[in-house]
Amino acid sequence: MQTIRGFRDILPENIALWQKVEKEATRLFDAFGFKEIRIPVLEKTQLFSRSIGEATDIVEKEMYTFADRKGDKLTLRPEATASIVRSYIQHKMYATDPIRKFFMMGPMFRRERPQKGRYRQFYQIDAEVFGVESAYIDSQLIFILTELFKRLGLTGLSAHVNSLGCPDCRPSFQRALLDFIASKKDRLCDNCLRRIDKNPLRILDCKVTSCKDVLQDAPATLDHLCNHCEDHFATVKTTLETQGVDFIVDKSLVRGLDYYTRTAWEIQTTTLGAQSAVAGGGRYDGLVKELGGPQTPGIGFAIGFDRLVEVMEQLDKAPQATALDLFLICLGDMATEKGYHWSCALNQNGIRTEMDFRGKSMKALMKRANKLNAHYVLIAGEDELIQNAIILRDMNTKEQVSLPVETLVPELIKIFKK
Repeated sequence: MQTIRGFRDILPENIALWQKVEKEATRLFDAFGFKEIRIPVLEKTQLFSRSIGEATDIVEKEMYTFADRKGDKLTLRPEATASIVRSYIQHKMYATDPIRKFFMMGPMFRRERPQKGRYRQFYQIDAEVFGVESAYIDSQLIFILTELFKRLGLTGLSAHVNSLGCPDCRPSFQRALLDFIASKKDRLCDNCLRRIDKNPLRILDCKVTSCKDVLQDAPATLDHLCNHCEDHFATVKTTLETQGVDFIVDKSLVRGLDYYTRTAWEIQTTTLGAQSAVAGGGRYDGLVKELGGPQTPGIGFAIGFDRLVEVMEQLDKAPQATALDLFLICLGDMATEKGYHWSCALNQNGIRTEMDFRGKSMKALMKRANKLNAHYVLIAGEDELIQNAIILRDMNTKEQVSLPVETLVPELIKIFKK
């Protein structure tokens, strides 16, 4: 049996790096007032088709959707924002305090072509803020992302920012875009042609090379912003400059989901070869209302966990494996029985202890201790029990001391807690 294409195991020898990222992200989110939320893996399909957009690649091609026994259409979550918005509305969180900050970590599912850094079950770190319209929160989320990557020791990353406008100024941009592509339709792919009437903004996110060439000189959203959107974006840029955050205003940046408005951004890297995004986000001021809640501004970002880990591996940022504190070599039935209870007591006190129950020889068990990189080895055989002198050997200095059986566990705890 093999894993499904695009799915993978994250093995114990790789998990330390994942845990390092999780711990650092959790500490940072906590410092900025974010609370953890855990959402279902499975949702009603309508949630994603309404929020993400019917004309997106995700909804049209990539979602894992099926009917349950009652015929209801269900979908494995392809992203987290829609589910968090649904939870915010369903539990009427806005009634007690409309301003909420959430973060979550977990798997998402999209049936894309698997490639380096991209899987069909992939993991995201997600952060969302509700109830804050100020541009300062836009800047703060970009700042949080850059701070996290800095703490993880990453370099060579660039923040790309853009403004997508709002419902007031976007129609003007759409008219300009439609006028621009009117004479170029014969050079657009079938997907782009279908999207012209549904959502022409989606054309700008097309990955087909011929379409990208056509759209190089397309109108930019920045040239069609209303006064409010211009002021909002100016505040974002000024604040980032003041904080020393390096960024590039990228007129071509269009986030892949329909719900985005105003500020959009990506954190990009070239470490994995071709330039790719390891994080992205933006503002979605109309999404809460669109899904049945009150008018509430929203903004958030998602980090591609798999890509981030691969970047860290390339930059050799993986933490060193934790050495084993103590390996017990117990020879004979009586020593094995006592060793079992000793190891449990020591593990209970936070001392990393291992024991081999296969009845191997002293030589084989010493090899095992070396393989596990044990700091100390405890040797207990029939002679040691009779003499009431259990041997504790330091594997680095080769020094040995003898410890009495009756006070063995307390003595070991003292040694390891120094």
